[in-house]
Amino acid sequence: MPFYPLTLYVTPDAASSQKAIAEVRRLCDEQPWGWELEVVDVSSAPERAASDEVVCVPTLLRHTPDGTVRLVGDLADRDAVRRALQHS
Repeated sequence: MPFYPLTLYVTPDAASSQKAIAEVRRLCDEQPWGWELEVVDVSSAPERAASDEVVCVPTLLRHTPDGTVRLVGDLADRDAVRRALQHS
């Protein structure tokens, strides 16, 4: 499977963002091909969030040559997140 980095947009003080960060980091650690996670605070980088068309947080993006996979929410269902990211 090709490597594509993940970008997680959050508001660090929000409980849902903290949960999403923990879940995605755990998921990244479990993957043999090693997804690389970048966490972006939307209050520190609003222009970047706007350019990626992020309208709510937490939002996880995986950019691929075929398009962008976008997942929204606390990402607690790791199996569903893993499937969505692997089949993109």
